[in-house]
Amino acid sequence: MEGLFTIDSLFTLLMLVLLQVVLGFDNLLYISLESRKAPVENQSQVRKLGVGLAIVLRIVLLFILMSLIQFFQEPFASLHDNNYIEFSFNVHSVIVLLGGIFIMYTAMKEIWHMMNMKEHNETDESKASVSKVILWIVIMNLVFSFDSILSAMALTSGMEFKAQMVLMSIAIISGGILMIVMADKVSDFLAKNRMYEVLGLFILLIVGIMLLSEGGHLAHLKLFGNKITAMNKATFYFVIIVLVMIDIVQGKYHKNLLKARQSTETNV
Repeated sequence: MEGLFTIDSLFTLLMLVLLQVVLGFDNLLYISLESRKAPVENQSQVRKLGVGLAIVLRIVLLFILMSLIQFFQEPFASLHDNNYIEFSFNVHSVIVLLGGIFIMYTAMKEIWHMMNMKEHNETDESKASVSKVILWIVIMNLVFSFDSILSAMALTSGMEFKAQMVLMSIAIISGGILMIVMADKVSDFLAKNRMYEVLGLFILLIVGIMLLSEGGHLAHLKLFGNKITAMNKATFYFVIIVLVMIDIVQGKYHKNLLKARQSTETNV
């Protein structure tokens, strides 16, 4: 623990917190959208409790990963020398793949509901229970946390075990508190600006695709001789920026078009 109170350790802690914030964006978006399935009066409580439980489980997961990292990376099912498909699945790749599939399913289901003008309301039979929504928030929070924890382990690789645990636990708690603070604000913003909710769902869809590509890469998956490579993070953020810019321009265009129509009707 001697190396914990040094400039290098403080810098590493800052980097870890920033890492939690950057990698927590898609997680925060999922929490905001998923919590809307709960009754309105419970949504804020669901977000806070879901993230709070996830913080505790993340620290537990951190300890497990640091103790059993080789187990998570060890292949348990492999297929090679095949012209159609090759793979080498490990626990890590399966978790990431399943997370990507679930997120894509959630995003597409919500987009379909919006296209058919279906809302989550108080009388809707599909309204989920508070415990069910919290459970899914916790599960998906853990799926999202795998990459951030593994990245954090890489940043602190030269430190002793106890120092690593302390720094990463502080970073996880800091990132979780920030998520609790921001979750209500993001959810309220999406509720007041439905146009951006559509944008959020498409971003979530891209997150699912990114996780699928990453899971395929971790599993060394090949389809018809073509190796699956993970989506580059720079590409991911570039796509997000383009989507946001398109949404902003389209929003301003519709506002100007509406003003022009109102002006024409007034003159007539």
